[in-house]
Amino acid sequence: MASQDQRQPLVSEDCEGEDSSCEALVAPALREGESCHVFISYSSANSSWAHSFIDRLESSRPGLQTCFHQRDFVPGRTVLENMADCIQGSQKVLLVLSKDFLQSRWCLLEANLSLFRDCIERKPVLPVLLEPCTVPIHLSHLTYLEAWDPDFFSKVLKVLCTPNCHLSSSTVVPMQPPSVYNGTVLLTLSSVDQEDIPTWKTGEFSDMDIPDHLRMVIEDSENYKKAIRMINSVPPPTFCFKNPWVRGALILLVISLQVPVLLLFILAIVNTDIPVECSFIIIFLMSIWCFMVFILAVNTAYWGKEKGKENLIVMKRRAGEANALLLHEKLLIGCESRTKLHFVYLSLEGCRATFRETFRGSTPPGEKMLHTALLYFSSGYACCVARKHFPFSLPVGTSPGHLVGSVCFCQYVAQRLGQGMWD
Repeated sequence: MASQDQRQPLVSEDCEGEDSSCEALVAPALREGESCHVFISYSSANSSWAHSFIDRLESSRPGLQTCFHQRDFVPGRTVLENMADCIQGSQKVLLVLSKDFLQSRWCLLEANLSLFRDCIERKPVLPVLLEPCTVPIHLSHLTYLEAWDPDFFSKVLKVLCTPNCHLSSSTVVPMQPPSVYNGTVLLTLSSVDQEDIPTWKTGEFSDMDIPDHLRMVIEDSENYKKAIRMINSVPPPTFCFKNPWVRGALILLVISLQVPVLLLFILAIVNTDIPVECSFIIIFLMSIWCFMVFILAVNTAYWGKEKGKENLIVMKRRAGEANALLLHEKLLIGCESRTKLHFVYLSLEGCRATFRETFRGSTPPGEKMLHTALLYFSSGYACCVARKHFPFSLPVGTSPGHLVGSVCFCQYVAQRLGQGMWD
């Protein structure tokens, strides 16, 4: 979220006066089809603050008509039907954002996202932060007001009493423009068993439900679950000691060395006059036994480390398959480690067009080449975007890519191939 001094003004310059100028503001006339000036949506947990705020609004401007669910929803109709009618019949929409709102009212809005988009794309939306919280991705490009700002109320009045045609475009930007959301990290997800998985195994990621930060992006929940299952399906490496014959042979070998060592050791304790030759035999056998245990431990540790690396490579390939599945959702998954995933909002339409143009008339065609690139490079690329760091610098004079201010996917693939690197 941009800092306050970087945000665009909510209203045009002729409305930037002090409270004295606010006193001269009057509520705009309602047009045909409009029943109120503002629909205010808030969580029931914040009712006390919201009602006090609404009372102050209506008393300060008698002509200002507000609408909110606890007073104006029609009994007998569903909440979504009431909400849609209220949004459509209002000049503006004010959302009181809090942690409770994001867990309740926002879920209702996203339950019928297509209707919500259609309503608010044609009218200003004013987010109000009642408390510090994570602003939903589809509101993060809008200028918001903070309820703890000393000038909060006067700023709200200026917005509500300014005709929509005079408002700055910062409050009416259409939802999901690629220039706003492209490259945004939506979520970093840790595996459910990250604390206690062995070094040679991959983490297990929950596919029970879509995390809240992804719900506004992913339209098909089954696609998300299928993608997570792809990553979870990485098979654990076969440990040679799981073979019963190998395990049995190892046990026999250890016993064959351990039993005589123990017998000789007991004999040495009982009989202090043990021959020197027997002492050397005891020391020799014990040394061999300790050496074998040491070699076994080292080999097991090295095996676990190498198999962990191999598992991560396989996991990245599965993430590439998942990315090919989620391409139309504008979502890429990056495997940073065997227990952590990055989910990045990325539109690859520009890169797709480049692949089609570059491989036009060739075999395989551009779409197939893009699919292959997703399998091998998309996981590493998503991690680089999430970390805001790439393992190379673009050559001087390189034309701008499709991701504003960063490296786009086709540029990344070209550089990695040029370096002979495969993620």
